[in-house]
Amino acid sequence: MSLLTDFVNLNLSDCTDKIIAEYIWVGGSGIDLRSKARTLSGPVSDPSKLPKWDYDGSSTGQASGEDSEVILYPQAIFKDPFRRGNNILVMCDAYTPAGDPIPTNKRCAAAKIFSHPDVVAEEPWYGIEQEYTLLQKDVKWPIGWPVGGFPGPQGPYYCGVGVDKAFGRDIVDSHYKACLYAGISISGINGEVMPGQWEFQVGPTVGISAGDELWVARYVLERITEIAGVVLSFDPKPIQGDWNGAGAHTNYSTKSMRCDGGYEVIKKAIEKLGARHTQHIAAYGEGNERRLTGRHETADINTFIWGVANRGASIRVGRDTEKGGKGYFEDRRPASNMDPYIVTSMIAETTILWKP
Repeated sequence: MSLLTDFVNLNLSDCTDKIIAEYIWVGGSGIDLRSKARTLSGPVSDPSKLPKWDYDGSSTGQASGEDSEVILYPQAIFKDPFRRGNNILVMCDAYTPAGDPIPTNKRCAAAKIFSHPDVVAEEPWYGIEQEYTLLQKDVKWPIGWPVGGFPGPQGPYYCGVGVDKAFGRDIVDSHYKACLYAGISISGINGEVMPGQWEFQVGPTVGISAGDELWVARYVLERITEIAGVVLSFDPKPIQGDWNGAGAHTNYSTKSMRCDGGYEVIKKAIEKLGARHTQHIAAYGEGNERRLTGRHETADINTFIWGVANRGASIRVGRDTEKGGKGYFEDRRPASNMDPYIVTSMIAETTILWKP
């Protein structure tokens, strides 16, 4: 007798050249992900060779019922870790039938910034530390926590090992390997300070790829938690009280910062970021005011400070960067639910293109 897994694991290449392409896009909330699949006649490795595709924007909060058609433009291709074989995941952005980006399409504006000659010349590198929380499905309470109650205080959980410290490691490792299979530049994972909270890192990536890869890594994690029957939360402060929030610390450097004398370039860039602190905070994620309180390894949301090895700062510079006189810095302000297209392009715009 056949089982569902027998069909899920069918190898299509045994009988056909056709492949399945899963088109992925950002939904109407700006943080939700949507996807649907289509059959293609054969393997494709260049997104420009993929067909555009429409969807019902009135059902995603991105169009009215009277004019509901939204068009997906394929932008980046990844191997599909779920269907495997020659099947692919396709990161798309969304446009009106007239070719204008819809309001929730933040990739289009980011791509323009990253294609500016001054930005291209600086080869901006990013490493994004994506924190998230795993919740029990029926009660929306962190996994590993007693229902309606609390675990012991923070301390033993960060990078912790053991059944009473690390909750959900099978999900985390599955995601890690699936991202590597897909071709995502995932560089590591770790348990976080609050139990039930984890982090994965994507990078180094260059320019617009940082946003593409982080969104697809989020998609893969959503799919894996769907299989596991666990709810994935990117809320920046999922549990009130003496518990750490969830961020998306964004590590950044330009060619000038990575060369000799780069530390002076870094300090000038940080000065620019401080001058535009209010604008950046407004774009760095919903609910971030609940996280950026000046406690739990954050700076107060209304205060801009930077320091070497200071995890309570807005911008942290590593000791190796200070010692070597070149390197990178970490913007600790972005919330876990930030849009990486917005954050990465805004950092590049402020530090490279903006003239005070």
